[in-house]
Amino acid sequence: MIGARGLLGSALRRAIDGRRGWTDAGAAPLPWHDDASLVSAARDSTHDLLDRVGENDHWTIIWAAGASVTASSPESLASERHQLELVLATIAAVANDLGLAGRGTFFYPSSAGGIYAGSEHPPFTESTVPAPIAPYGWYKLSCEASTAAFAESSGVAVLNGRIANLFGPGQRLDKMQGLISHLALAQLSPQPASIFVSLDTLRDYIYVDDCAALILDALDRLRIESAERRGLVITKNLASGRAVTIADLLGYFRLLSKGHPHVMLGNSPASSLQARDLRLGSEVWPDLDRRDLTPLPVGIHATIDDIRFRLQEPGRVSPR
Repeated sequence: MIGARGLLGSALRRAIDGRRGWTDAGAAPLPWHDDASLVSAARDSTHDLLDRVGENDHWTIIWAAGASVTASSPESLASERHQLELVLATIAAVANDLGLAGRGTFFYPSSAGGIYAGSEHPPFTESTVPAPIAPYGWYKLSCEASTAAFAESSGVAVLNGRIANLFGPGQRLDKMQGLISHLALAQLSPQPASIFVSLDTLRDYIYVDDCAALILDALDRLRIESAERRGLVITKNLASGRAVTIADLLGYFRLLSKGHPHVMLGNSPASSLQARDLRLGSEVWPDLDRRDLTPLPVGIHATIDDIRFRLQEPGRVSPR
């Protein structure tokens, strides 16, 4: 797991714990401060993982790292993509040297919102023509191209998961993303949350533990289907399939807190980079999407409780 301490990485570790057929290798965090150290550590971690692979085992590397958000600069996005490609090249080299590439899978978390922001005719599925309207969306699309090239050159199968709006306990609050978490924080602090988009804006919110379980199920399917086809690349939307408006969210907060949501409406140039309607669906392995999901009010309540606990513990509001 690369990036195991964030919102998604933490949930994936919880999902892996006790899951039949899966064992967490517990890799050390990678150093991101310079490329040489990053490549060296990625090589060591990949060797450590693949040295444990038995005769009938398969291996998976999950990428859950990244600090970029919609408003990130093109320079920071280019740097993150460069480091992704360095790690992919390192994994490919080690896996091919050990003759284990054909038994490997790789997961990359892409962004449904970024990729479909300018697309037409929602709900958007994997057959929808991508139409990013911000550098962040183009960055995610280019990273998907990088993972596809990695699969072709190495033989490792790849799952690109286009994730809807992810939320739940553990969201970083020092990043300008995660509306539900910022609304929850505002309910517990003097500072209101700022909303810069229309209240009828539609988004698909998926609870992080539901998303983690879906990812692991999809990786299990990928492992099976890639047995006869090296370097298979699958792109799947990972969403709840239920869209709600910002006004709906505020209504849930009103009910749960028994008071008015602590928000401030405003204008921002960045709002032009936000689509009004981002309903999502999936045509890829749709049977995996037929599952019970955490009800949105239950997930919001869990998020509020998590932030309340972190506010009581110094240094825990913005986990990294």
